[in-house]
Amino acid sequence: MLLALDTATRFISLALYDGLSVAAEHSWRTGAHHTVELAPQVALLLRRAGVETEKLRGVAVALGPGSYTGLRIGLGFAKGLAFAHSLPLFGVPTFEILMHAQPPTEKRVLAVLEAGRGRVIVAAYEWLSAAWQADGEPTITDWATLATDVLEPTVVCGEWQSASPEVQRTLKGRAAFTSPAHTLRRASYLAELAWERLQRGEADNAETLAPLYAGQPEGIA
Repeated sequence: MLLALDTATRFISLALYDGLSVAAEHSWRTGAHHTVELAPQVALLLRRAGVETEKLRGVAVALGPGSYTGLRIGLGFAKGLAFAHSLPLFGVPTFEILMHAQPPTEKRVLAVLEAGRGRVIVAAYEWLSAAWQADGEPTITDWATLATDVLEPTVVCGEWQSASPEVQRTLKGRAAFTSPAHTLRRASYLAELAWERLQRGEADNAETLAPLYAGQPEGIA
């Protein structure tokens, strides 16, 4: 059984996965309460699924970009669990988790994460060779700028709900927003990606694994 933790933004998602099925999953909007909510919810998830920590085969964690506080807390918790129980640790970039849930499309896709203070972290993707391929590096911008930059038919996925109605009207006709279900980064997708690496024996070094920040840490709320 593999435990997956995604605390990259104001949403937290946890999952237990055994390679064949999702044994348990819990996702919720935490706001800024990562510190007090993460450990109790992990314990509750394990208890409800009837899984003891000794039965875990690995721990997966979202690496970022995202919230400085959320990433630091999630990675710290995952490392502590990995060290305490001699478990392999797997760090997966946040956008990779988000895109793993998106269906193929011929349109360009913009994946969006909230960055605080009215800003967003944006990464562009294209479906090439039966896989999502990043088109450049993630950037930090605001919705008004993003709306003027979108000139071709585009799909916007991720945390787009922070866009104002005015911005959404501006993008109408050029951008299609994914459904609410596809905006949520589910930890079961993180678990699937990490499980593939577990089978290949490609664990990360728990001592050196570090978060991936977009811009300066203090700039991400």
